[in-house]
Amino acid sequence: MIRRLFVLLLVSIIVVGGSASFRPAQSASSDLCMQDHAAWLRQILEKMESIRPGMTRWDVLHVFRTEEGVRRFRIDGAPPGLRRETFISQDCPYFKIDVEFKGGVPARNGDVIVKVSKPYVQFATTN
Repeated sequence: MIRRLFVLLLVSIIVVGGSASFRPAQSASSDLCMQDHAAWLRQILEKMESIRPGMTRWDVLHVFRTEEGVRRFRIDGAPPGLRRETFISQDCPYFKIDVEFKGGVPARNGDVIVKVSKPYVQFATTN
């Protein structure tokens, strides 16, 4: 009887000790995953925010791609030659910016950035 209790106690200690040793590993793994996500997001935001007025479309296309569908449109009430486009991050299709251009020939990537929106998140839209 005492031997049975001793074996039961020993098994209980092994089970409790073993399960306790797995909890910190899961937490550490979760923390590393969150740190990786935060570092990835920081890197993408820095790339997106590197686009500034005075740069050209060519500079934008190193970080973003054009949105499919309606690409360019004239801004109501704006002087001729001013256009606005939405660009999508090459790293994640949900991160976008709106860019206003003037001058140059868009097909040759020579137009100059006048204004850049803050990066924003938008789910892909389907028509």
